[in-house]
Amino acid sequence: MTEEDWQARATAAAISAARKMITDKVVPPGTPIGRLSDTEFGWFVAAILFGWISTRAEQATAEGMAIEQAVRLTGLDSNPWDAGTITHILPELADTAGVDWSLPLKDWPRETMIDFLVKALTLIRKALIGRDLGGGITRKSGPGSIARQANAAAGGPLLAPDELNDEIPF
Repeated sequence: MTEEDWQARATAAAISAARKMITDKVVPPGTPIGRLSDTEFGWFVAAILFGWISTRAEQATAEGMAIEQAVRLTGLDSNPWDAGTITHILPELADTAGVDWSLPLKDWPRETMIDFLVKALTLIRKALIGRDLGGGITRKSGPGSIARQANAAAGGPLLAPDELNDEIPF
């Protein structure tokens, strides 16, 4: 099966999951989308995501790839995985010294533009590495989280060695 075939199947599964919300009468048929409550709208979003992800998980199984890799193959340009990563670094990038944010971009001195883009590239690379290797993007990883990941990778429990050292309360 080609990547386009998998994308088409994932999209069809997402649409089917959304339609099932109506056929199962989770949401009354004919309800205008603007009248859905946040909870009902959330049910649609979840159904669509779960339908799409389940097909991508099937692709990962069929092609022997990691599920994360299959889910990241969106076929979109710009890629939402990249956009999300870049969104994460924007607050730090905004604190870049030497940028006069009151000036239009076209009026920035050449050196300022170069410094800004180098800083952006550095932050983006760091964020992409964190995203692709796990940790660092959605949560701060410290020694405990590294130990938990190492234990789990070796087939052990998802615990750091010192996590069971709490005092017994009796």
